[in-house]
Amino acid sequence: MAKRQVFYSFHFDNDVFRVMQIRHIGSIEGNNPVSANEWEEARKRPGAIEKWIDENMKYRSCIIVLVGEETVNRPWVKYEIAKAWNDKKGLLGIYIHSLKDPRYSSNPPLYGKCRQGQNPFDQFKFDNGRKLASIVKCYNPSATDAYNDIAQNIESWIEEAIRIRNNS
Repeated sequence: MAKRQVFYSFHFDNDVFRVMQIRHIGSIEGNNPVSANEWEEARKRPGAIEKWIDENMKYRSCIIVLVGEETVNRPWVKYEIAKAWNDKKGLLGIYIHSLKDPRYSSNPPLYGKCRQGQNPFDQFKFDNGRKLASIVKCYNPSATDAYNDIAQNIESWIEEAIRIRNNS
């Protein structure tokens, strides 16, 4: 099977090192990461961030929200979730708090890990009051071997997310 084209949605400042681990799994084709400089330049131009997101999501079959401690509060993550759903893309979340960030590996009590963030799909509701989280799955990999759990399952999670969205 050809590698799926995916878009990663995440909180850059807090989680970029954890996200890079997932990008290196290699079983899927992800969007190229934006550099901090590109992001800062885009923030200065009205509409530039939306344009970048829209262009990069255009040909992706699935959007993966990589959920760290503060991801739920990020306005661009919210934009990407809404866009993914409205564009009928596969959508899923993966908690990444158990992946180690080398910048914080000596800080007790978590030693490179962070606290589990809230499910970002809980904040989206349909007209009938049902939450998006009741449809979109947010996976919580093994606390002791998160990287391998993600590596072994990410392809099937993506395929399931695409099936779920096609049937919604």
